[in-house]
Amino acid sequence: MAAGKPDKQTAVGPMAPGQMPTGQMPAGTTSGTPQVLLAHHLKQLKLPTVLREYDKVARECARDGVDHPRYLLRLIELELIDRERRVVERRIRQARFPAVKSLDTFKFEAIPSLNKMLVLELARCEYILRHENIIALGNSGTGKTHVALSLGLAACQKGFSVAFTTAAGLVNQLMEARDEKRLLRLQRELAAVRLLIVDELGYVPLSPTGAELLFEVFSQRYERGSTLVTSNLPFEEWTSVFGAERLTGALLDRLTHHVHILSLNGESYRLAQSTGRRRGARVTEPATDPDVAIDPETGEITST
Repeated sequence: MAAGKPDKQTAVGPMAPGQMPTGQMPAGTTSGTPQVLLAHHLKQLKLPTVLREYDKVARECARDGVDHPRYLLRLIELELIDRERRVVERRIRQARFPAVKSLDTFKFEAIPSLNKMLVLELARCEYILRHENIIALGNSGTGKTHVALSLGLAACQKGFSVAFTTAAGLVNQLMEARDEKRLLRLQRELAAVRLLIVDELGYVPLSPTGAELLFEVFSQRYERGSTLVTSNLPFEEWTSVFGAERLTGALLDRLTHHVHILSLNGESYRLAQSTGRRRGARVTEPATDPDVAIDPETGEITST
C-alpha cells in the first residue's frame, strides 16, 4: 500500500458506538436455528400474533399461490386486529364494570318508555366527543344499570377510557383519598376519564362532605368529559340525596346543560322474571297428593 493513501477500512471514518460496518448483519442473525431466532426477534418487537400465525399463514399462502407482499399483509392485518382486541379488553378491565353487558341482550319491549332509537344512537359514542352527559331515570329493576354498562362497553370498543362506580362507592373513594391526602390525584384521574359512569345515585343519602366532594367531581368534568348517571329519583327529589337545595341546583345546572335523558318507567322486569320463574316452577311441579290439582293459569292448589 502506497504511503499517504488510506485503505478502505480507514476511509469510512470512525464509527459511532454500537454502529456496524456497512454490509454486516447483527451478531446472532446468521447463526442458530431460524425458527428460534425469528421467535426471539418477534418477541422483542412485541408481535405475538405474527409469532403465533406466521407458519400457518405461510402454508396457506403457499397452497393458494399468494405472493410475499400479500403474505406479509395478512400477517400484519392479523396482528393489528389482535392488538386492537387486546386494547379493548384492557379498557374494559380498567373500567371496572361489575358485569359486561351489551344492548343485544337488553329487552327494550319490557320498558316501552325507553327511547330505543336514542339509546342506539348514543351507542355510537358521538356524545362523548361533544362532552355531553346522559341521565337514566327510573324505578329499581327497570334496566338502568344494564343500559349504562352497555353504553360503557360501546365506549370502550370505540376507543374511549371509561370508569364505572356507584355513587356511594365513589363518595367513599373520595373520602378515603381526602383522609390520605391524595384527593387531588384522584380528582385528576376522574377528570381525565372520557366517560364516567355513576350508578345508583339516590339509593343512599350522602353526608354534607360526601355531597360536596361528589359535586366537585361533576363540576370538574363539566364541558370537559361525559358523565352518565343513573338514579331511581326524579330531579325534584335529588335534594333528599345532596341535602342542600343550592348544591343540588348547581349540580343539576351542570349535569343537564348538555344532556340526554333516558326514561325507564315501569315495573321491575327483574321482579317480573322472578315471579314468572316461581309460577313456572309451581305449574311444572307434580302434586304429591292425588286429590290435589294445580290450576295452570293461577298456580293455585285446588282439591279434586
